[in-house]
Amino acid sequence: MQPAPIAPRDRLIVALDLPSVTAAEAMIAKLGDSVNFYKIGYQLTYAGGLPLAKELAQAGKKVFMDLKMHDIGNTVARGVESVATLGATFVTVHAYPQTMKAAVEARAGSGLKILAVTVLTSYDDADLHAAGYRLGVSDLVEARAQQAQVLGVDGIVSSPEEAGALRKIVGHQMNLVTPGIRPAGSASGDQKRIMTPARAIAAGADYLVVGRPIVEAADPRATAEAIQAEIAQALG
Repeated sequence: MQPAPIAPRDRLIVALDLPSVTAAEAMIAKLGDSVNFYKIGYQLTYAGGLPLAKELAQAGKKVFMDLKMHDIGNTVARGVESVATLGATFVTVHAYPQTMKAAVEARAGSGLKILAVTVLTSYDDADLHAAGYRLGVSDLVEARAQQAQVLGVDGIVSSPEEAGALRKIVGHQMNLVTPGIRPAGSASGDQKRIMTPARAIAAGADYLVVGRPIVEAADPRATAEAIQAEIAQALG
């Protein structure tokens, strides 16, 4: 059974990686009705962004809480239960089996979906080796994706470079969410595994997370709309 189609506008998730709620609210106002989906990560969460997440959800926007939880099972479960009360659509956990299992069980009965972070897009094979992993990026991503699917996780976060291989593993029943998206001509910043919006969609991504190229643009709304147009064109 194929999942319901996702509109091009809903496929763009704007990362509100900003230092304050005031700055985030100003960016949301600039983007207006051009954006339906926002990501709130560490920076804004720790700057008082949880009430904003709830306000966005109550206003009909979709919210992705990028918290990358990883702890003992009970702690992860209690955290997921709290995020569910915000009305968020997605929350991230690191793709360790105990962590994923606890998160999936804790979100039961809510509309919250669990996304498993496989390997951060700022990592390459050398970084994994330095951290003590014996697998390279592609092998570790695929292994964690297989574990996530067995455990009932709703989606995978990975770089767009792995999207094609992951789609073959998980089919179309799991969402693929890809950060590391850089429109043509944008600086890569601290990301090492990046791709343009069109190429990421063609590779199999469902959702594209874009932060700095939009929030640091001279015209954030025009930039967001251009990315959405590129997504629509890539969908054909």
